[in-house]
Amino acid sequence: MSPLLTMDAYWMGRDASHPADLTPEIVRNAAHLLRRVNTLIALMHDVELSPHPVTGTPISSGWRPPSVNASMRNAAPRSRHMSGQAVDLWDPEGEIDAWCFEHQDLLAEVGLWLEHPSATKSWAHLQSTPPRSGRRIFYP
Repeated sequence: MSPLLTMDAYWMGRDASHPADLTPEIVRNAAHLLRRVNTLIALMHDVELSPHPVTGTPISSGWRPPSVNASMRNAAPRSRHMSGQAVDLWDPEGEIDAWCFEHQDLLAEVGLWLEHPSATKSWAHLQSTPPRSGRRIFYP
């Protein structure tokens, strides 16, 4: 069984390094997101999550304080990572993305949206709020 994602893994140590940026709303958003993502992971019986080579967890990018987000190449200026509403899972072979494509009904049932895999090589971007397009699988 794949490991469930934890809040500690999601914070990536940034709760300690950027405490002034971590609001109660972000904490609530992150808890809500991780409940949904962990539910989705439990449904992915044939997908094994792998630890990211840097983070050591399946999360390649979790919460991003504004200063961290601004320093990341190609990060959206209003990224859902800053509000605790998005997570990137390490997906070097595209297995998570492929599973989500094949099971969009379950993605919808759980209440998650997936950034199109063509824009996320080696990771799967999941978020708990709909994009502007409203599409379950969307382009940034």
